[in-house]
Amino acid sequence: MGILQASVPEQYGGFGEHSAVTGVLAAEAMACGDLAIALAVMAPSTYVMPILYGGTEAQKEELIPPVIEAEWKPYVAALTESRFDFHLGEMSTIAKKTKSGYSLTGEKAYVPFADQAESFLVFAALDGKTQAFIVPPDAEGLTVGERDKLLGIQALPTFPLTLENVKVPTDARLGGDDGFDPASVIASAQFTIAAMAIGLSKAALDYALPYAKEREVWGKPIAQRQSIAFMLAEMAIEVESNRLLAWEAAWMLDNEQDAAKAAYLALMGASDTAMSITDRAVQVLGGHGYIREHPVELWMRNGRGISTFAGMAMV
Repeated sequence: MGILQASVPEQYGGFGEHSAVTGVLAAEAMACGDLAIALAVMAPSTYVMPILYGGTEAQKEELIPPVIEAEWKPYVAALTESRFDFHLGEMSTIAKKTKSGYSLTGEKAYVPFADQAESFLVFAALDGKTQAFIVPPDAEGLTVGERDKLLGIQALPTFPLTLENVKVPTDARLGGDDGFDPASVIASAQFTIAAMAIGLSKAALDYALPYAKEREVWGKPIAQRQSIAFMLAEMAIEVESNRLLAWEAAWMLDNEQDAAKAAYLALMGASDTAMSITDRAVQVLGGHGYIREHPVELWMRNGRGISTFAGMAMV
């Protein structure tokens, strides 16, 4: 689709200059169509964008072109962990320095396309600091579990990943010996998922609104009933306000400002909004909202998973 290529400079095989704002616009538009497909299409960006943000020049020249110069390939990041207190800046997966490189041990969750991945970018804590490492899929000690059975976003195959003393060479560390600052990567992941949540919310609103205008009860469209009208108005306000939060965070990152707070606020606001708006869309449709003839029940299930996938997209 050219989405990833448009965010990568020509010197690394792309055809554009990196723009986080452009990325969130694309993420919202795709998620408005289908959240699972949007996550699938953008899965390789979770591998490429950290390299673009924090890799050495040699790593950028070696690792980025193979991902974007051909058709879509499953190069993916292993970032999320199955912990109730999981935070992108505090990993339970541990990296230890060895004589020949690094050793990785831990468990990752919801890794997309792990069963067919060309390469993994695994995030782990090294001396208490989140770092990233290139890990080949055939590395000894790397195990892909059974496919996750999800409530929603079922079109995206995700898997648990276990690392048991997985050895990687020194040059597998993103950023070389000095590593990299993960702040921009974390912010990018957060406001990209926020943009996707906004896209999902917009889809639900765009479906519920015309339905409410056409559906009549006691000779009057339900959109003219005060309770429904207020609900739809609140849904529209929440979509627009959360969109601005995501745009602001992306703009700040593009302008080399600290986007950590803005990105976190965007993610929290948009993920909560996605759950509430999709739920209210089901309410607007009444009994029709609960049957699969209409897509709002799917969007409600997908919306519940937004916060779970906070590490599965970035632009």
